[in-house]
Amino acid sequence: MSWVFRFLRTGCGWENLGTHEKRGAFAGGLLRGGWLVTAGLNSLMVMAVALTAGLAGCHKGPAGQHYDLRGKVVEVDGHLRRITVAHDAIPGYMDAMTMPFVVKDNWVFGVARPGDSISAVLVVDRGQSWLENAVITEPAKRDSSASISEGEAGPKAGDEIRDFGLTNQDANRIHLNQYRGRALVVTFVYTRCPLPDFCPLMSSNFAEVDKELQKNPGLYAKTHLLSVTIDPEFDTPQVLESYGSNYTKDTGANGFDHWEFATGSKDEIKSIAEYFGLRYWNDGSQIVHSLRTAVISPDGKLVKLYIGNGWKPQDIVSDIEGLKLT
Repeated sequence: MSWVFRFLRTGCGWENLGTHEKRGAFAGGLLRGGWLVTAGLNSLMVMAVALTAGLAGCHKGPAGQHYDLRGKVVEVDGHLRRITVAHDAIPGYMDAMTMPFVVKDNWVFGVARPGDSISAVLVVDRGQSWLENAVITEPAKRDSSASISEGEAGPKAGDEIRDFGLTNQDANRIHLNQYRGRALVVTFVYTRCPLPDFCPLMSSNFAEVDKELQKNPGLYAKTHLLSVTIDPEFDTPQVLESYGSNYTKDTGANGFDHWEFATGSKDEIKSIAEYFGLRYWNDGSQIVHSLRTAVISPDGKLVKLYIGNGWKPQDIVSDIEGLKLT
């Protein structure tokens, strides 16, 4: 005897159904994360059925560019509200690669599993990107090589931060401990990152933090920003100098005095990234990675560790202001 799983995607129309209709759905199976799962016989079938109720609201998509995406789920991260997908080439946008994507459909995190085949619409709009209208086209058994992550380890607030040696954009050696006496904010990027709401967003946010801190010269003098690459083979000091200049020139700052960009050996980058709980791996010409941003007090202790890209420039500024440096 084999089982047939019919996944009926309820979509936004589900919210418009009455109590009796919802009970009727449960009578036929188990609703899981916006999908209805029922048992049957013979062969494995997967059907995505959009309910008609409330479809008028569903058709309203955001402005921006839309691309069809198809691939296999590698990782599901409910904490960061994203999934990592090994996707096919997206004509006119990017080659086939493995990348993490923010997902707008909440049901995905209760249903999607590593190894599932998935299709969705990739939306790129005003500096942000996300997946919507996702459909599991073929489910798969749990793949032992893939995992569901709920956020990786890292230092806790109050922990004294280890000293790490790196090389800045001027090819000078630097150490985290040299910034003692100032509040230090560290984030991780790489210059070839193609998704606007990952590395480019981190750098744009840092530029806004820099501008905001300049409004208080006393506070500005007691802070420092540091962006660390996770792509040391490509991101040489020269590459970082060029990349960083595109951001620092818009802040009105004096070169890299207040905001530096750093690289290092493979082992140095791996060591500092893992210490802060950041995971990354190479996938062809791209790097699949999580995000970490740390606020460190003048005495070298962690104030806050931000996971993902949900933080705003004002969050960092508020953390620094809370240290009462002036």
